[in-house]
Amino acid sequence: MTAIVLAALALAPHAPHAGGAELIEARRIWDEAPHSAFTDLIRFDGRWLCTFREGRGHVSPDGAIRVIASVDGESWESIARLTSHSADLRDPKLSVMPDGRLMLTAAGALHEPGGGGRHQTMAWSSGDGSAWDGPRPIGDLGSWLWRVSWSGEGLPYSVGYTTGAERTSRVARLYRGVDGRADRFEAVVDPFFSGGEPSEATLLFPPDGPALCLLRRDGAEPSAQLGRAEAPYLEWTWADLGTRVGGPDLIRLPDGRLIAVVRLYDGGPRTSVCRLDPEAGSLAELLTLPSGGDTSYAGLAWHGGELWVSYYSSHEEKTAIYLARVALPEAP
Repeated sequence: MTAIVLAALALAPHAPHAGGAELIEARRIWDEAPHSAFTDLIRFDGRWLCTFREGRGHVSPDGAIRVIASVDGESWESIARLTSHSADLRDPKLSVMPDGRLMLTAAGALHEPGGGGRHQTMAWSSGDGSAWDGPRPIGDLGSWLWRVSWSGEGLPYSVGYTTGAERTSRVARLYRGVDGRADRFEAVVDPFFSGGEPSEATLLFPPDGPALCLLRRDGAEPSAQLGRAEAPYLEWTWADLGTRVGGPDLIRLPDGRLIAVVRLYDGGPRTSVCRLDPEAGSLAELLTLPSGGDTSYAGLAWHGGELWVSYYSSHEEKTAIYLARVALPEAP
């Protein structure tokens, strides 16, 4: 594979929001395809890996998964490109398995749906981010497992949502790896969430509290939902956050604060850094990243005392991949 390096375009920092978050820097890191979107970010083996979908458009049959790498977050090179003859590959997500290898998941929008399912979630594994084994189908046909998260017990979990023709009949299920394996998933809570149009969801397993789920709900009353459950994560309670979001990701900072990066819609679509307060049931915007139009779907990592955020946006005409560094000082 020929390496491709893209010089990053630095953007001027925005002023800090009232919440205290401050944009240190944001830069465009990739724009080789006509449309690049739906990112994830991970720090692995001393370097950054960012993955995303690229294709002719937001929805197009040629969707492929690109993986790029960087030591410093400034100079990037392509190290892998995953394609499928039978599907448009969408929404890649990265995680590290207990054995130290990488896991990449993505949904395949099937060119020839069969058996009542339009999507099949797929998984790959790798020791270095360049050579990938797979894909292997995981979960049920017609259920989109959006992101895999690992519990403190080393078990993989994912929220999958049904993708039938009728959006109003969508149901979300909680999946867990069979016997802790990352190549076989079974639904352990079904339904996990129903009502409205549940879809994208991120799970978080704090070491000192209940598991959390930040879930996108569209439909007639679009608003994010926050789920909470104690181990073994079979009984969930839900709170309506009262804010419409898209592409949610969630991270717990070393000091215990919970930060979500989502697409917000009020006043125009944008990618925003938000503070999540489970006790108050609130999601408060801290900082708007340079973004607009077709945007969001962030990947998050905490490194060097800063929040690193990958995301995509079309605010500079072409839909491209961006990387932001955000300072989140503690309140005095």
